[in-house]
Amino acid sequence: MHTVAILVLDQVVPFDMAAPMTVFDWTRLPDGRRPYRVRLCAESPDVRADGDGFTLRVERGLEALAEADTIIVPGCSEEAAPPSADVVAALRRAAEAGTRIASVCVGAFVLAEAGLLDGLRATTHWVAADVLARRYPRVEVQPDVLYVDNGQILTSAGAAAAMDMCLHLIRRDLGSAVAAHAARMSVMPLEREGGQAQFIVHEHPPVPRGSSLEPLLEWIEDNLAHDITLGAMATRSGMSERTFSRRFREQTGTTPLQWLLRARVRRAQYLLENSDQAVERIAGQAGFGSPTAFRERFRRVVGTTPQAYRAAFQGKGLSDGSGRRKTAAPHGRR
Repeated sequence: MHTVAILVLDQVVPFDMAAPMTVFDWTRLPDGRRPYRVRLCAESPDVRADGDGFTLRVERGLEALAEADTIIVPGCSEEAAPPSADVVAALRRAAEAGTRIASVCVGAFVLAEAGLLDGLRATTHWVAADVLARRYPRVEVQPDVLYVDNGQILTSAGAAAAMDMCLHLIRRDLGSAVAAHAARMSVMPLEREGGQAQFIVHEHPPVPRGSSLEPLLEWIEDNLAHDITLGAMATRSGMSERTFSRRFREQTGTTPLQWLLRARVRRAQYLLENSDQAVERIAGQAGFGSPTAFRERFRRVVGTTPQAYRAAFQGKGLSDGSGRRKTAAPHGRR
């Protein structure tokens, strides 16, 4: 039987811990046998959960890591202290022994602190991806995927992505049929279309208050459906293209055309979420040259197709009492 040890650190996020527990515990072989034995372990018996809800009583200590075939490291709250020297040493010993080690969400920070992600691709929750990349520059952070499999070391994005990663591990260990059954028991697809990119909120880079660019950015937002060139933006700002590009980057941290593309993708996302308009019409309203160009660019930025994005994120909308959809102003508009 394959032993899965879940390392419960102080301020553990309960769902990060429970998701792999449930997926592996529900897995069954065709003859009904359990292929996995799930064990919780911790540095000390009493572990506080994230928030004010409860304290966990964990029976097994760090020695359980040496007996595991797979170790899962859930995420902890922002207030949690860094992993202790004993935890780091135990994880390093397990890695040296060839144990498979995976993280859930910000549990990637624990693996990075132990040096287990040096030189590897890794992911975490998209909100924390920039911090992980800055704090551990030897890690190649990929914020747009659900999980990264490096063979022995794996990392997953937000808590729900832990289930995707666990199903992937089950398929690696036992084949697609067993993994598909585990997916049904978890009431989720064996594979989700797209990656974490579709969940990322593509905010515009902040612009200093009182910036000379504010009128221009408002004009861009109001004219996304039209052809907006670098020359047109520079002329409207009363600068040469070279000077305008330099000042734009100084104030926003990005180029004018990258800012424009992000604005168009955001507009398309809003329309896909809040209207029933055809994709072709949305492509025009967001300023993309053609529906084909829109689909290609949207997939490159968001990681999925416009149709799949709409299916995943379109709400029921707001009723104005007449049965027609009532839309609010796009998020981020002034």
